[in-house]
Amino acid sequence: MPVKIRLQRHGKKGKPFYWIVAADSRSKRDGRYLEKLGTYNPNTNPAIIDLDIDTSVTWLNNGAQPTDTARAILSYKGVMLKHHLAGGVRKGALTEEQAEKKFAAWLEEKESKVNAKKDKVSKDAEAEKQKALDAEKELNAKKEAEAKEAEEAAAKAEAEAKAAAEAEAAAKEETAEDADASEEKKEDSAE
Repeated sequence: MPVKIRLQRHGKKGKPFYWIVAADSRSKRDGRYLEKLGTYNPNTNPAIIDLDIDTSVTWLNNGAQPTDTARAILSYKGVMLKHHLAGGVRKGALTEEQAEKKFAAWLEEKESKVNAKKDKVSKDAEAEKQKALDAEKELNAKKEAEAKEAEEAAAKAEAEAKAAAEAEAAAKEETAEDADASEEKKEDSAE
């Protein structure tokens, strides 16, 4: 029975979540599997991969062939390296302790790279958030300045209207006084 290490899709539409399984190559993609080796969640940045390394190496030693995507995931988590080191131990090129030491050093280096990427992603997200906040503050200040200008323009227009109304009232008063004065002159001249 040819065994493949492959991904089995779960999750909902648009939000995939995968199980990494060892399955008969003739079974359906999401069908029966022999053993679940781990999970893969590509929805986060960086992707979350939980994998049983020793079981995966055992399946590789027994002849299971990973698919291209599964091979990339296994390589990312160090399963392919551990399988390679196990081959060296079987051939006598390395001792078990040397292989474990090399694998531990590789895991430590990989962990530092992953942490650096997580830090970079969080810093980028924080910078983007700060940029959006600054843009919003600038927009609010601009709106506030426009509102203040509109308020000043309204107050100026109101003051001009009031001055015009006062001038008109004064003009009416003057015409009324002129009319009274001319009537008094007519009355004086008529006497």
